[in-house]
Amino acid sequence: MAATDTHSAIDAVWRIESPRLIAGLTRMVRDVGVAEELAQDALVAALEQWPESGVPDNPGAWLMATAKHRAIDHFRRNRMLDRKHADIGRDLDARQRTAVADIDEALDDNMGDDLLRLIFISCHPILPTEARAALTLRLLGGLTTTEIARAFLVPEPTIAQRIVRAKRTLSAAQVPFEVPRGDAMAARLASVLEVIYLVFNEGYAATAGEDWMRPALCEDALRLGRVLAELTPAEAEVHGLVALMEIQASRARARINRSGEPILLLDQNRALWDRLLIRRGLAALERAQKAAATPGPYTLQAAIAACHARARTAEETDWPRIAALYDDLARLAPSPVVELNRAVAHGMAFGPAIGLELVDKLLSEPALENYHLLPSVRGDLLVKLNRLAEAQLEFERAASLTRNERERILLCERARACSV
Repeated sequence: MAATDTHSAIDAVWRIESPRLIAGLTRMVRDVGVAEELAQDALVAALEQWPESGVPDNPGAWLMATAKHRAIDHFRRNRMLDRKHADIGRDLDARQRTAVADIDEALDDNMGDDLLRLIFISCHPILPTEARAALTLRLLGGLTTTEIARAFLVPEPTIAQRIVRAKRTLSAAQVPFEVPRGDAMAARLASVLEVIYLVFNEGYAATAGEDWMRPALCEDALRLGRVLAELTPAEAEVHGLVALMEIQASRARARINRSGEPILLLDQNRALWDRLLIRRGLAALERAQKAAATPGPYTLQAAIAACHARARTAEETDWPRIAALYDDLARLAPSPVVELNRAVAHGMAFGPAIGLELVDKLLSEPALENYHLLPSVRGDLLVKLNRLAEAQLEFERAASLTRNERERILLCERARACSV
């Protein structure tokens, strides 16, 4: 195998195995920063040895065994055994044998439990949201600092600082490597879901830059959501989020044309929607609905997405049902953005005048002052009411507010169309 092929294989193995590796090491050393360093040592060893020796038949096991040796060396260097065992009178050899047994248990026990713990640590509410997203992609997505920076269009040193500070914060706070229980579980789970969906949304509709979508981020978020759903099968909102992401991801091929220009939902070729992802999404939605008597915010959003997925054409969309679901969502998780989406649904279900009335109530909302979708939605409703001059101004304002170049071009085109 050529060196370049070997490096590609190593990269693929690392993306798959690194979360398991870091999770097991974190349980042992109780420090996510140290655990990542030990895992990186194993990766370096692979980069040094595999181009000559070839990729092992079981590369994951090779990395795990190498990580164990690095962990043992870490214990020896830092004399962590003295804190790990009560009987400090044992001789060094005996202590090392005990350390090896502990390492084997930490790395070979239930990896599902370790991964779940790592997810909850990476998304701990003690960290700022942007730091949670960066750390999650680093530890659980296997992405490099450069890849994360490129994905979010943030300078690489900024991402590096966020990750370093996040690790230091977790270490200083001595965050336990455990799955929270009771009320703490609900609070932490909400943080985990927020981070995963934040990553997905950034991939689905990039906030800035030249591209309308960043599919790799959607794929990472979906993978994390599926893993979390397997690890927490009784959590309805986890399945709700997975359902929402599966269904939204199903539209990826139809959302842009060959030139990368965006195509709005109602104009999309639904034959391009991925039916497998839709089936997976509907199945996850069914699990979410069975797991809880009252649907949560993600389950409600997934139900809305399902209405679109089930419609063979845009005209067959059940807008009254979508409007009712947005009413429920606004009561359960009120926010200006939810109200804006609710206005769109009511405009489609009951006429643009109704939608515009709801949108106009949001014009003084501080949180939406610089939100480009507010004038964009208002412009769309004004077009339907044949108030084209007003609509043109709204689309121009929306174009001035967006930081995504593809979206800016689309909004400018809509503004020009109003003057024809």
